Amino acid sequence: MKPRHILFASAIAAVTFSCTSKTSEDAANTAETVQTDDNIQQKLDKYTTVRLTADLENLSANEKQMVALLIEAGVNMNELFWYEAYGRRDSLLATLDNEAAKQYVKINYGPWDRLENNEPFIAGVGPKPDAANFYPHDMTKNEFEQANLSDKTSQYTFLRRDANGKLITVPYHAQFRTQVQRTADLLKQATNLADDAGLKKYLNLRAEALLTDNYQPSDLAWMDMKNNKIDVVIGPIETYEDKLFGYKAAHEAYVLIKDMEWSERLAKYAAFLPELQRGLPVAANYKKETPGTDSDLNAYDVVFYAGDSNAGSKTIAINLPNDEEVQLKKGTRRLQLKNAMRAKFDKIMVPIEEELIVEDQQQHVTFDAFFANTMFHEVAHGLGIKNTINGKGTVREALKEHASALEEGKADILGLYMITQLHEKGEVEGSLEDYYTTFLAGIFRSVRFGAASAHGKANMVRFNFFAENGAFERDAQTGKYRVNYAKMREAMNKLSEKILTLQGNGDYAGVGQLLEEQGQISANLQADLDRLSQNNIPVDIVFEQGVDVLGLK
Repeated sequence: MKPRHILFASAIAAVTFSCTSKTSEDAANTAETVQTDDNIQQKLDKYTTVRLTADLENLSANEKQMVALLIEAGVNMNELFWYEAYGRRDSLLATLDNEAAKQYVKINYGPWDRLENNEPFIAGVGPKPDAANFYPHDMTKNEFEQANLSDKTSQYTFLRRDANGKLITVPYHAQFRTQVQRTADLLKQATNLADDAGLKKYLNLRAEALLTDNYQPSDLAWMDMKNNKIDVVIGPIETYEDKLFGYKAAHEAYVLIKDMEWSERLAKYAAFLPELQRGLPVAANYKKETPGTDSDLNAYDVVFYAGDSNAGSKTIAINLPNDEEVQLKKGTRRLQLKNAMRAKFDKIMVPIEEELIVEDQQQHVTFDAFFANTMFHEVAHGLGIKNTINGKGTVREALKEHASALEEGKADILGLYMITQLHEKGEVEGSLEDYYTTFLAGIFRSVRFGAASAHGKANMVRFNFFAENGAFERDAQTGKYRVNYAKMREAMNKLSEKILTLQGNGDYAGVGQLLEEQGQISANLQADLDRLSQNNIPVDIVFEQGVDVLGLK
């Protein structure tokens, strides 16, 4: 494909923003650019601010300098994700004279509210395109399918039009040539400060990957790291932003410091994956793959978020790499972001439990259960099936834009399944009532992210499925919920089987029907969620973060 990219290199600049110009012009030409100040302030109030810090006392001078360099590299991901999610950031912000509106645009990386199903909050911009800025907005799905471009489904190419209006692909590393070179240089500088051989190798390969879009070698090297105190996740990773096909990865970054003590406590669980896979409540055909046993499970304090991971609701755990070949060969690494998780539990989960869980079950909502539910969600991504059983390719390819929502739903429900199985083996402490009650409270927390997100859709499917199967009851007088533990376990197994079967069959239509029918918020639930807002319970967190906050400058 190199000749094609070279041939059209001169046209890239001309076509780069062709798919975003209408949206940007609409914003620029709109006299009343924003909603009222009060409305925007109400939106800002859905977030509570957290100062993102960590204990750096055990880091050497070189390690502290490395953290500062990695944060600087991460900052570059903001620019790239802005382009992928919207396009012309500066022209949008220039139209706004309301500081609250500017702040909310920055939280959302665009003029669409990620906590409100991507509803526009800037007048005149119109609906958020499913294509984001990965494809031309006038491109139809049929036109894409008919295009004879071998790398059109690559996670690392944009679809653009040449001077004649014909679809072409533009590799990420070509589109972002200046930015990725700058980022790669920073990673190379950090390499020179690294004492750990695994980290040094990974940083070198990741720098090269940004310049070539060949990420598998660095993914494999990342899987081999075991003893590093400092970590960075950087590059185009998740495909949630592409709601047209779910093919294109968006740029993000996390800078992390390992909690050695907590990580040691978690290390044992990855070894149970093959056994848990064999016991999944589904027909043998749908669990024939063997998950990698080289998986890593660790706890970290996160000190910087950027790009996709920083947009709207914030991630509190990571399960990577997404590359199916790497997963089957090496497994995945699961990173629990302990300080961010603790902030969400204290500021959001505890108030939700007091408002929506019956009083005699509130004692069962605990941080340890919240941590475990989140952790085993990530571990459960490694269970199930990555390739369809009927020749439709990978599950991700077969389910297209529905793949992320169903995968998140699978991870949630199989995470609870894993806890149940390991609890029976005596490998998980605490009571099952803690995990099940905290799981329900966690649905209330996560569904507030909105049905537009993959996690939001997954939560609604699970909530409605549980309701239909009697996993909980709602007291009509108090509006509070009581878990029926036996029925929740039955519903857990039924939903696990349903999701794994849909994935294994690559049943695109069936998944679409499930999300459409079960992915809706009922009037009762909406009223309960409104109560949370009326009581000023935040939906999520935003960060004060960076080298200044950490005292590194």
